[in-house]
Amino acid sequence: MIRRTFLALTAATAFAMPAFAQDKDIVDTAVANGSFNTLAAALTAAGLVETLKGEGPFTVFAPTDAAFAALPAGTVEDLLKPENKDKLVAILTYHVVPGKVMSTDLTEGMKAATVNGAEVTITLDGGPKVNGAVISMPDVAASNGVIHVIDSVILPPM
Repeated sequence: MIRRTFLALTAATAFAMPAFAQDKDIVDTAVANGSFNTLAAALTAAGLVETLKGEGPFTVFAPTDAAFAALPAGTVEDLLKPENKDKLVAILTYHVVPGKVMSTDLTEGMKAATVNGAEVTITLDGGPKVNGAVISMPDVAASNGVIHVIDSVILPPM
């Protein structure tokens, strides 16, 4: 199913995201885009939807469906099991920084504390990245923060 979703991605969908921005919260902005079905399912399983629909502001480094599809086979399905909720919450909250951090605020080597409690590192050489994940679409505004689309799932230190 994830592979099918990956194949359904189109450039038109990716570029449509800004059209949905600002009048919707982070969750609704991502869902309306259509490239974040796996992220939406994970947020639901982790019980984080209402939090990210809250006042914020939040900065979310949002992995696309393709990013989740690139994980080893069975990883997503395993994480979505109720018995793995704590691990899923830890991973998802590692993608969220409190406050609104725009791409113009990013600096080389910048460290940012995540909601998870661990830090992510920003690099700019060769284009903006968070922990090595390419920020493919920065500054997607939402009513309660900003989304930076990333090309891979980042994992918190163990």
